Amino acid sequence: MEKSLYMKEALKEAYKAYNKGETPIGAVIVKDGKIIARAHNRTEELKDSTAHAEILAIRKASQELEGWRLINCDLYVTMEPCIMCSGAIINSRIKNIIIGAKHIKNQKIEKQHEFKMDYYKDNNIEVEFGILEDECSHILQEFFKILRTRD
Repeated sequence: MEKSLYMKEALKEAYKAYNKGETPIGAVIVKDGKIIARAHNRTEELKDSTAHAEILAIRKASQELEGWRLINCDLYVTMEPCIMCSGAIINSRIKNIIIGAKHIKNQKIEKQHEFKMDYYKDNNIEVEFGILEDECSHILQEFFKILRTRD
């Protein structure tokens, strides 16, 4: 399956989060050409600061594979993972991260981005940006635009 098709599946997850009033980020984990886990942000719903799409997808994939090592798995995520999720990705041994939208809006975030890219490189994780970037950015922009109008 083509990368954009997997990212479309991650976007479907992001829309589930959007429809629940959650930050619209979705993730799927792929092994041997098959989606083995999918998730979206559920921090508000679960009242759990760790319930990010990537963490929930890693948990599901670990259950599916009956082990915590997600060797030869690829993670498709609609927005660049945070530092917490980056640690979980590395600990789970995911091989490739395919990211829709980059998360750079200020100097602090840029500094974190550089740290994460070095962290991934040091752990032999390949990172690719820009798969369906416009679609992935659009849902986030719409979500935050709506939030701003509520304030």
